[in-house]
Amino acid sequence: MTTSPQQSDWRLPALRAALYRGMPALLAGCAFLAAWELYVDLSGIKPSILPAPSRILIQGWLNRQALAANTWPTLGATLGGFALSLAFAFVSSILMDFVPFMRRALLPIFIASQTLPLVAIAPLVVLWFGFGLLPKILLVALVTFFPLLVALLQGYESTDRDIAELLNSMKASRWRIFRLARLPSSLPYFFAGLRISITYAVVGAIFAEYAGAASGLGIYILNAKNNFRPDLVLAAVIVSAVLTLCLFGLTLMIQRLAMPWQPPRERRR
Repeated sequence: MTTSPQQSDWRLPALRAALYRGMPALLAGCAFLAAWELYVDLSGIKPSILPAPSRILIQGWLNRQALAANTWPTLGATLGGFALSLAFAFVSSILMDFVPFMRRALLPIFIASQTLPLVAIAPLVVLWFGFGLLPKILLVALVTFFPLLVALLQGYESTDRDIAELLNSMKASRWRIFRLARLPSSLPYFFAGLRISITYAVVGAIFAEYAGAASGLGIYILNAKNNFRPDLVLAAVIVSAVLTLCLFGLTLMIQRLAMPWQPPRERRR
């Protein structure tokens, strides 16, 4: 008895299936790096202007202790700011969902907060709250909370009217309707907003460190740039990208645990 390619694909381990789906992107990335390496070798351009990928990896490995020491402060600011953002967005969304007046009053203010240029507000936050962890947490929260808030509000509105009316006919309280119908309906939207926000969180933390910090990837990048070491700058950028991808993958794992009823994606590609 033979099995179809689609059936055999379902039996692949999770890691092999993920590699299979990501193969086009992996090949494109390898081709780009190979072209970059070849261009640097053939053009004779100075490493102080454009380092080759091999040089970036070698220098990153040689300076791995310094990179690791500066990664932890950035990760702490990222997680702290994201936790604050998540709590604030969740509380604000509930308040705005239960009290329409609060939605009309607060939503324009939250939209206006996203128009503030981070390059201008970051030095002021550091000036007001010092060079410690707090200003970085606040800036990360400022960058990440709005996508979460909008996703949650949109999720509440996606609730099936029939389910809400059924619970209402059974004399369920508004909070019970929210807990049993509106909150579960918002989960797909919430996790979509979570994935968007987490990609901004690391960048926000690094930018906050640019404005003022004693350590972190932002300070490491700034020092490497001042010392005319683009290889170390790009090594730190790679670390920040890997950190972002790890956090993004963590959100996917949390979504699978929180929504076990969601059917898996069809693995046809």
